[in-house]
Amino acid sequence: MYEKIKLWHKKGWWTASMVAQAAAKGLITEEQYKAIVEGAENE
Repeated sequence: MYEKIKLWHKKGWWTASMVAQAAAKGLITEEQYKAIVEGAENE
């Protein structure tokens, strides 16, 4: 699921808050959330 969410966020289909909700629901870890959101900002 992490790879899918990472792709969706990169394409702009998911916002940072949507990724945060996925982390809160246990679909991804907090570390994965940070990697997706911070990684997109640092690219």
